[in-house]
Amino acid sequence: MPKKELKKETSTIKRQPRPGLESAMKPKPISKDNKKHSGKLLNKVAVITGGDSGIGKAVALLFAKEGADIAIIYLNEHSDAEEVKNTIEENHDRNCLNIPGDITNEDFCKKAIDKVLDEYGRIDILVNNAAIHFESKSLDDITTPHLIKTFETNVYSIFWLSKYAVPYMKRGGSIINSASVVAYRGSSHLMDYAATKGAIVAFTRSLASNLVDKGIRVNGVAPGPIWTPLIVSSFEPEKAAKHGEEVPMKRAGEPVEVAPSYLFLACSDSSYMTGQFLHPNGGEIINT
Repeated sequence: MPKKELKKETSTIKRQPRPGLESAMKPKPISKDNKKHSGKLLNKVAVITGGDSGIGKAVALLFAKEGADIAIIYLNEHSDAEEVKNTIEENHDRNCLNIPGDITNEDFCKKAIDKVLDEYGRIDILVNNAAIHFESKSLDDITTPHLIKTFETNVYSIFWLSKYAVPYMKRGGSIINSASVVAYRGSSHLMDYAATKGAIVAFTRSLASNLVDKGIRVNGVAPGPIWTPLIVSSFEPEKAAKHGEEVPMKRAGEPVEVAPSYLFLACSDSSYMTGQFLHPNGGEIINT
């Protein structure tokens, strides 16, 4: 594991407007390591939503390191996205296509897939990772606009991007969806977010069954508390500083500690797995 401070100081954390910039975070998430690559994704094409920061960024960098060309879909965090693109192209000698836009819009999702096909000609891996949440102390605090926005971002986009990508994926293709530990244990202050993550689990298992005869595997990752821009754009500094203290390891995970789960599910190492979830969550024991 990379060297890091286990405890974050409130004084260094600044609340950010959504969706948040990783480049403005203190301390910054750890997105890469110095391990040698093994070519597990050589010449594959991977599409990653939310690939500009956090878990998505770590996945994009690891996939490129392992030989994949990358397309990252993100909202409007252009500086973060450019940093990822430059790192991939300069350090890993792979291509990176940046596609900004709103995945809550079905037409954009289709156009994003079309752009990937125009650039690379195919799609081997789709990582549906982008998400949003709004903290609410009670059911009355969950407004209808926030409820709709949360489901559009976290669930509808996965349906749409999968729908438009699958026709261009061949046998051996892999779809990986990001759920969360809260899909399994719930969350008293993120009720609508937890509901979307539960829906993602159900959709992943259903799509896996639907696509098994086509040789396309569908799995997911359900992370625990991870240090990403989603945290500093959702919570006040006092709460963000304590993020992850409740799990057995008593700290938030770093994106670099989660990315290998996605690599495993993307490559042939997991050829006998579909409809399954991995749980990098700091030691929480959950009923899957």
